[in-house]
Amino acid sequence: MLGIIFTNLVEMIETTISYEMADEILEEANLSSDGIFTSVGHYPLEDVVEIVTLLSQKTDIPPDDLIFAFGKYLFVKLIEGHKHIVRPDADLFDLLAELDSNIHVEVLKLYPNATLPTFTVVKREKEMIDMIYQSPRQLETLASGLIHGGAEYFKTEVTVDMNVLETSPYRVQLTVKKLKRRENRTKQIFFT
Repeated sequence: MLGIIFTNLVEMIETTISYEMADEILEEANLSSDGIFTSVGHYPLEDVVEIVTLLSQKTDIPPDDLIFAFGKYLFVKLIEGHKHIVRPDADLFDLLAELDSNIHVEVLKLYPNATLPTFTVVKREKEMIDMIYQSPRQLETLASGLIHGGAEYFKTEVTVDMNVLETSPYRVQLTVKKLKRRENRTKQIFFT
């Protein structure tokens, strides 16, 4: 996985919990890099799993909730550094529709060795998009968090329904629908 994932995960722990917690996790974890990450490096998925597992044990927050929260956090960080990739007139559904055809193409220019998931658009309407997420990493919860982070960025309330279609290759149908104000059901994670 790209180092930018790791540097942002550690930064999230530092800013939402504490620097001490981040240091403690990096010291205790059995990581391939000894806890030293660069944004352009490549590290195994197992390192993310190790960090999230330890964080879950120390905070009593389920791993999936942490991964979802990280996805929301990560979206903000990615968009801050790569606004030039997103059209100025784009909305959330435009962004999602252009993931593979535009966004990931630009990401690969910046990080040529990146192994990115694929998002195939099955159906698109004004306030709904159906996509197939495919990745051997099985991080659809992270994808859902990123989508919710994008929804907040674009000031749009959404639901994201996930349905595993196949396990080999791993494919998940993601259905993103815009909500009316009173239907907001976004998962909230509070760190203590």
